[in-house]
Amino acid sequence: MVILRLFTALLVWLLLLRSAEALHEQAILEAIGKELAIPGWDLNSTDFCSWHSISCSSNSSMVERLNLSGFRLQGNLTLISELKALKWLDLSNNNFQGSIPSAFGNLSELQFLDLSFNMFGKTIPGELGKLKNLKALNLSNNLLAGSIPDELEGMENLHYFQVFTNKLSGFIPMWIGNLTNLRVFAAYENEFIGDIPVNLGLHSELLLLNLHSNKLEGTIPESLFAMEKLEFLILTNNKLTGLIPDSIVNCKGLSNIRIGNNKLIGGIPKAIGNISSLTYFEADNNTLSGEIVSGFAKCSNLTLLNLASNGFSGTIPPEFGELNNLQELIVPGNNLYGEIPTSVLRCKNLNKLDLSNNKFNGTIPGDICNTTKLQFLLLGQNSLRGDIPREIGYCVKLLELQMGSNYLTGSIPPEIGHMKNLQISLNLSHNHLHGQLPKDLGKLDKLVSLDVSNNQLSGNIPLELKGMMSLIEVNFSNNQFTGPIPVFAPFEKSLNSSFLGNKGLCGEPLSSDCGYGFEHNGYHHRGSYRIILAVVGTGLAIFIAVTVVVLLYMMREKQEKTTTEAGNTTDEICGKPVIIAGNVFDENLKQAIDFDAVVKAVRKDTNKISTGTFSNVYRADMPSGMILSVKSLKSMDKTIIHHQSKMIRELEKLSKLCHDNLTRPIGFAIYEEVVLLLHHYYPNGTLAQFLHESSQKPEYEPDWPTRLSIAIGVAEGLAFLHHVAIIHLDVSSGNVFLDSKFTPLVAEVEISRLLDPSRGTASISAVAGSFGYIPPEYAYTMQVTAPGNVYSYGVVLLEILTTRLPVDEAFGEGVDLVRWVHGASARGETPEQILDAKLSTVSFAWRKEMLATLKVALMCTDTIPAKRPRMKKVVEMLQEVTQS
Repeated sequence: MVILRLFTALLVWLLLLRSAEALHEQAILEAIGKELAIPGWDLNSTDFCSWHSISCSSNSSMVERLNLSGFRLQGNLTLISELKALKWLDLSNNNFQGSIPSAFGNLSELQFLDLSFNMFGKTIPGELGKLKNLKALNLSNNLLAGSIPDELEGMENLHYFQVFTNKLSGFIPMWIGNLTNLRVFAAYENEFIGDIPVNLGLHSELLLLNLHSNKLEGTIPESLFAMEKLEFLILTNNKLTGLIPDSIVNCKGLSNIRIGNNKLIGGIPKAIGNISSLTYFEADNNTLSGEIVSGFAKCSNLTLLNLASNGFSGTIPPEFGELNNLQELIVPGNNLYGEIPTSVLRCKNLNKLDLSNNKFNGTIPGDICNTTKLQFLLLGQNSLRGDIPREIGYCVKLLELQMGSNYLTGSIPPEIGHMKNLQISLNLSHNHLHGQLPKDLGKLDKLVSLDVSNNQLSGNIPLELKGMMSLIEVNFSNNQFTGPIPVFAPFEKSLNSSFLGNKGLCGEPLSSDCGYGFEHNGYHHRGSYRIILAVVGTGLAIFIAVTVVVLLYMMREKQEKTTTEAGNTTDEICGKPVIIAGNVFDENLKQAIDFDAVVKAVRKDTNKISTGTFSNVYRADMPSGMILSVKSLKSMDKTIIHHQSKMIRELEKLSKLCHDNLTRPIGFAIYEEVVLLLHHYYPNGTLAQFLHESSQKPEYEPDWPTRLSIAIGVAEGLAFLHHVAIIHLDVSSGNVFLDSKFTPLVAEVEISRLLDPSRGTASISAVAGSFGYIPPEYAYTMQVTAPGNVYSYGVVLLEILTTRLPVDEAFGEGVDLVRWVHGASARGETPEQILDAKLSTVSFAWRKEMLATLKVALMCTDTIPAKRPRMKKVVEMLQEVTQS
């Protein structure tokens, strides 16, 4: 009996203790909620474990996880240190300022701490060193200054240490090399000086080291490769000296070596081929010398090899022809010689070949365009001789062709006019070319820059060059051209120096007058004939178009009649579907919507408008004349039906969510375990259709202001969602609808509420979104976040700027739109080359706005979530583009 009483007393004491702990936790959370003004916290509810962004331990009411990332919060954070059971604290992507609270050092159970992408200043508090259990520390993208405090040596369990993009200075502490569990150390974009610690990597299985853009000196330490586990080595833009260590070849899993913009000397380790995983090797802008080792040919995954601006000599190894995955070979600014390596031209994925500013001799091979994916051919400033081969016309995907400053002879082959994609530059200057300019050059209607200066070209500048409607820069100087300069805006706007050195040339912009203006009259006569032909051609085209439309209409009427009859037969056989539940939220629309007609429309594939990740969308014509857009949720989401009351409440809330750039549900219906969501119908379809289908039609007219307006509208819609604590599950151009005025409306908002896994309303295995829009961090976090939404929006923005699909075989194997755009500089491309030429070449004003928008898109699609701006900031930046 005594034992029973003691047990009862102990149980009561434990219950009282747990109750006291719960009350204490609630009091702290209420204080935190008030101090930080956290949206969505129900401070009147005692069940704080159900508040969003909070997770409690399973056997108590102690808070273990607090995720307040991306809420734009500010205020005093010290109170958080009272949550003694915290294991996970994420305060990234907010507006916190001042010092990092030293009291965080009292969170003895903490394993994950992310304070990145805020405005924390001053120094890193040494008290954080008391966090013995900490495995991940991210202080990146702040305003932290001073050195890394030695007290942090106490974080002996640290796996991930990230302090990049701050103002940290001093030496990288030696004790970091003693962290035996360290896997990732990223401290790039700071002001660190001195040597890389000689023991870094010696005692840990270091996987990633990124120290680019500091002021580091000394050599690359051998210790980095001691455990042979390193996968990423990024030391670009420092002051490192000495040799590339031979031991680097022991790391067979090393995929990225980026050591450019340093002061390294010596050669490349001969056994570089041992690194079987090598994908990127960048060592440009050093003082490396010797021959380019043939061992690279063993790196079957090698995609990019950049050895520009060094002192390499000799020839390019013929074994490079074995590199089937090689996309870019960049070796300008060396002392390489020999003929153009024909073996490399067999690399089927070669996209860029830059051999410029070397000593290559011999002739340009006729099979220069053996590789079908070549877009950049840069051969300038060499000693190439002979004719330009006519086969050059087979390079139909070329965007840039540089052959200037060689010893080329013969005439310019008219086949160059076949390269319809040539856009960035055609440079044949400073050679010994002669003869007339081929009229076929006028077919290069995308070309921006043409330079044929300093040759021996003769005859008239052909009138056909007026077909080069995208020209901005031209140079015909120092040749033997004669006759009048064609009246053409790009020529008239050029400097007169672009035409000097041609004694027989006259007209604008030269000061020499052509006399009676025969060229002008001749042009007007020719223009008259063209007008007559255009009128006749247009009339004929209209007649043909009308005939085709009538025939198609008659065929469609017959087809629809047959389909209707078949549909009626099916309905008669299957019987009328049983509608379990349904409602229309707007009283004014209830009379106009017929649920039977809605279900009937959804059962016909001919009514399907689009297919998304979570739903199929159908057009439904009501007997009243109203047209609806109906979403049918896919079968994997049937669990929603078992939460019917919760679903209805969410839909009713969303129907009142008022924003000009969001679609709102106007009702719903459930039949046979199928959920239908009703929306207004938008006649202009989706943004994806507008970009990738409408832009291909003959009647398409470039309209950048419309695209920019759409981009801003989508950003405003997403910013509003984030403001009310809704994270979208599937941001894509296919989920943006355009109304009759091309106002964008972000769709699938209700999906984000109904299928939010954190709310327990559905059991879903894949909620990341559409292929090509999924943020890279999703692969290891499996969490849909606000920064992830920003990434997906960035992909949409790149679609708007480039008119390219998010995933396209043209980018190469394993490369999507984001990687293609971010890899532009590595390929030697300028930002202008990324843009849709149909838009960017219309006017300088449009191009300026597009380049400014491109900067925003690049920020949004940063691989590191913490570096992406919040949607509200994206809206502000895009609005500044229009105002400027």
